Amino acid sequence: MGDNIASMKTLNDWLAHCERLHPKNIDLGLDRVRVVAGRMAIRFDCPVITVAGTNGKGSTCAMLEAILTQAGYRTGVYTSPHLVHFEERLRLQERIVGADELIAAFERVEHARCQLEPAVSLTYFEFSTLAILDIMARAKLEVAILEVGLGGRLDAVNIIDPDCAVITSIDLDHMELLGPDRESIGFEKAGIMRADRPVVVSDPVPPQSVLGHAQKIGADLWRLGVDFNFSGDQQQWAWAGRGRRYAGLAYPALRGANQLVNASGVLAALTALRERLPITAQAVRNGFAMVQLPGRFQIVPGQPTLVLDVAHNPHSVAALAANLDAMGFFPTTHAVFGAMADKDLVPMFQHVNPIVDRWYFTDLPTARAQTGMRLAEQWRGLNTRKDTSARTFADPVQALQAAVAAADPADRIVVFGSFYTVGGVLKDGVPRLAAKHINP
Repeated sequence: MGDNIASMKTLNDWLAHCERLHPKNIDLGLDRVRVVAGRMAIRFDCPVITVAGTNGKGSTCAMLEAILTQAGYRTGVYTSPHLVHFEERLRLQERIVGADELIAAFERVEHARCQLEPAVSLTYFEFSTLAILDIMARAKLEVAILEVGLGGRLDAVNIIDPDCAVITSIDLDHMELLGPDRESIGFEKAGIMRADRPVVVSDPVPPQSVLGHAQKIGADLWRLGVDFNFSGDQQQWAWAGRGRRYAGLAYPALRGANQLVNASGVLAALTALRERLPITAQAVRNGFAMVQLPGRFQIVPGQPTLVLDVAHNPHSVAALAANLDAMGFFPTTHAVFGAMADKDLVPMFQHVNPIVDRWYFTDLPTARAQTGMRLAEQWRGLNTRKDTSARTFADPVQALQAAVAAADPADRIVVFGSFYTVGGVLKDGVPRLAAKHINP
């Protein structure tokens, strides 16, 4: 049975097993996953909300979870990737799943996979997705929230039919797998729609491929600016959509200007499902007030101030730059940056170059990452400022330590570029910074 199942005792043993099974890291397609899921009889008896998009998926899932939990529902949320521990990918009633539960589910996947001749080859993501869906299906949930890993149409999550699909912002990322432009990427995201079921599109300017697919299959399209809208001032915001309004809302606890677009999509999805999942205005208020998601424009108070953001493509880095601008004045901004080799780095650097004064480029612990040395070379090829500097480091912790050593208490340090970059500085908990100048 693949590797000897008896030899796999820990979650890390199983994750290593998953990495060895399939020749490709990513192999989009649903046939293999469907066969194994069928053998496992994975099915959901509760409403399912599936979230796809280039940016904003994690925030959207976290807000849905927070509001539905406040409304009293038993929630399950599957998101990926994780920041520090694999177990973060599944939360049941806001509790991170235990390793023991995952190990038992991995064993069930392995049995089902190997019962077939020949055994079905699954990627790491497919294998782990089946395990997590199996746990969720057994958990007597009242609502399941599923975040697409990559694309939508051919992503393993899409074997489950959603009762409501949410498509957040669509922009250029993973082009080698999803296509060269927003239209082709939008078509992949649109694959999570189902006929006669609501699809919330919170991208303000969605590709025609998304709108066209909704019309073609007869999905119930909820479009930002047409079927729902939001407005806000400095104190509060309001939302209006088919037959429902919310006024005087406090801003979501997740920071950043883009979060109102995500929050609007969340309210549209909950309004579309209100007959099956009724919620009160108080649950909405409490959920937005209490929502938490590490690494999404997360500001850690201290001296210097620390900003953590998993922004890893031009669109999300542009949002990060706008949010950094809105923070006010800091004498010097230090940036710890590590990124995957396939990223479109030129526009990413262009967005933040005017803001960042000191760069700390870092290697990351994955073969898909660009080296810190190469990142520094690419940055130098673009940089026109005379008053900046760059250094390279072997890992994000060393880069952050160097930034803290160089920073004044009034400065800020921003860590971004990848889940691995942010996860790297969070692996021993959230750092509380104290620049050496103020140590007693």
